[in-house]
Amino acid sequence: MLDSRTRLGQSVVAEVRQHFGEKVFDTVIPRTTRLAEAPSHGKPIMAYDPYSAGAAAYEVLSGEVAQRLGLPGVV
Repeated sequence: MLDSRTRLGQSVVAEVRQHFGEKVFDTVIPRTTRLAEAPSHGKPIMAYDPYSAGAAAYEVLSGEVAQRLGLPGVV
């Protein structure tokens, strides 16, 4: 999770990408209030607020993971 508003967050992402290279996923999960609230309601983000930025980012990440694993049907 990244708070892109801070220089520290941006710096950490840059260092992680530099150190680990291609092993790092392109997708970044934004730190959002809705993501923080979901567990306290006993729900995953896709059930709590499926149209939030966090839910969208996790959906993109799941596609990226599937693609790297070579799962069929993934574009």
